[in-house]
Amino acid sequence: MWRKSSYSGSAPDNCVEIATGIPHLAPVRDSKDPAGPALLFPAPAFAAFLAGLKTGDLK
Repeated sequence: MWRKSSYSGSAPDNCVEIATGIPHLAPVRDSKDPAGPALLFPAPAFAAFLAGLKTGDLK
């Protein structure tokens, strides 16, 4: 199951989606190309990336 990033707002064609329900992985894809490739990140690494964005450590 794919879900759209909450930061995408109402822009249906300009967002990132993440899949849920896959243990230990965080698949990410471009919503403009749902049949295209997905990037697979280890879940802890993706969580650390999101945390860095939220705290402003990554800009």
